[in-house]
Amino acid sequence: MNNTIHPTAVLDGDVKLGTSNRIGPYTVLIGPLEMGDNNIIGPHVVIGGPGEDTKNPRYDSSQSKIVIGHRNIIREFTAIQKPCYESVTEIGSDVHLMHGVHVPHDAILEDKVVLTPLVVIGGISRLMEGANIGMGATVHQYSVIGQYSIVATGASAVKNVKPFSRHIPGKPISVNHYAIEKYGFSEFKHEIERYVLGNMFPVSEKIANLIRQYELFHTKSKREQY
Repeated sequence: MNNTIHPTAVLDGDVKLGTSNRIGPYTVLIGPLEMGDNNIIGPHVVIGGPGEDTKNPRYDSSQSKIVIGHRNIIREFTAIQKPCYESVTEIGSDVHLMHGVHVPHDAILEDKVVLTPLVVIGGISRLMEGANIGMGATVHQYSVIGQYSIVATGASAVKNVKPFSRHIPGKPISVNHYAIEKYGFSEFKHEIERYVLGNMFPVSEKIANLIRQYELFHTKSKREQY
């Protein structure tokens, strides 16, 4: 399938790869694992270790599945762990996981998520499309990080984060203007500002649909929100 797999890499069990993936030195892939196309997996990455769950630290993870989409970059010393409670740990497409990232059991990372170096995510969390977590930040388990939001470098996110917002500890919630421009939402800038700063629900269907998706997961999580 035209994959480039370093001879020191280990593929253990039911590992299904698409095409044009690059697997770096000393990387370990443990099935059941499904991976799409054109992914770059750096050296010393571990995908498929059991979830670190204190309730059942020795659970049988042999049938616990990880699914990874297309065109992702997963850099060195990153770990992606199998689910403990749900059916899958899932990484979408066009996701960028930088050096030393911890993706826990039962996490869902939607498309275009960026986790910068040394980020730690708690279990059963959902990071929605375009979310960005700053260097060394931590996200509490069961959290929902909304679309195109950002958690600041070194921050601890212990509540859910609204779409298009910036969580900076000690400061009021603010608007992630960088994401608005980067991802093509400039025409909705004022609606987004009113939503983030004043909780005014957007009138444009494109933005309203994003907020509705977030609200579904936010409500289900039963967590507070910044």
